[in-house]
Amino acid sequence: MAASDVALGIIFLSQTVVGALGNSSLLLHYMVHYLMGFKVRHTDLILQHLIVANLLALLCRGVPQTVAAFGVKGFLNDFGCKLLFYLHRVGRGVSIGSTCLLSVFQAIKISPEDSSCSELKVKAPKYIGFSIYLSWILYLLINIIIILSMTGKKSNNNATNLRDLGYCISVDSEIILQSLYAALLTFPDVLCVGLMLWASSSMVLILHMHQRRMQHVHKSSSPRSSPESRATKTILLLVSTFVFFYTLSCLFQICVTVIYNPHWLLVKVGAMVSACFPALCPFLLIRRDTSASRHNLYWTRNRKNLDVRRNM
Repeated sequence: MAASDVALGIIFLSQTVVGALGNSSLLLHYMVHYLMGFKVRHTDLILQHLIVANLLALLCRGVPQTVAAFGVKGFLNDFGCKLLFYLHRVGRGVSIGSTCLLSVFQAIKISPEDSSCSELKVKAPKYIGFSIYLSWILYLLINIIIILSMTGKKSNNNATNLRDLGYCISVDSEIILQSLYAALLTFPDVLCVGLMLWASSSMVLILHMHQRRMQHVHKSSSPRSSPESRATKTILLLVSTFVFFYTLSCLFQICVTVIYNPHWLLVKVGAMVSACFPALCPFLLIRRDTSASRHNLYWTRNRKNLDVRRNM
């Protein structure tokens, strides 16, 4: 086993373990808050589904890549390859949809009362659950195409148009069908990224206007940012990180698809880049949820003290 394979295996292992621990701890954090009766925000449901999708995308790609990098050959059969690639694509898609929904909802939430989104501010929370589950259903159906094109290295496939992806093999279809598949798979992603960019631009503009208004009101002092402002900045950081790694991942994916026999390093680096956002996402959210936890704890204690005083 070459030193480069060992180095890649260590990177994949570190990325998978750190990302899985971060996402699991944040998911446990939400479960504890729910069981303790803390005040639940509308965005918490979106973040919980985002974490589950990140775990799915991270584990279904990171674990087999780690095993393959350490020299284990042919450990997945045909069913295993189809299942792992399918679940990875579903997790990746729901991660995109959840991030998009989070940014759009926050943009509506912080919009001024006299804006065109004033009616949506009241209606939007009611459709959060429906939108998330619709995202799951959509990506579960669309990515069935992946099952048709993936096969294990152990399977006796006599096709000549095979593409080695490390631990599995992709069977290239005809150019017309391949173009249709690519359009069907990428259209929801492009739509979500477009909505994210629109929502992010709106949030930046609203924050800028709010900052100018606060500077005009408080000329002598610099007021602390509100919880909504801090949450919006965290979501902007999350969306910016996502768009950056998503763009890099798409560039690598295009190279792997266009090149007939791509170099193994190109495939590995592309897989590594695609796992960066699921691994970093919980650490971008931990600070926001830690401050929210202190606020919820303070609110819960005050509520309990008020109940005790009423019963005295």
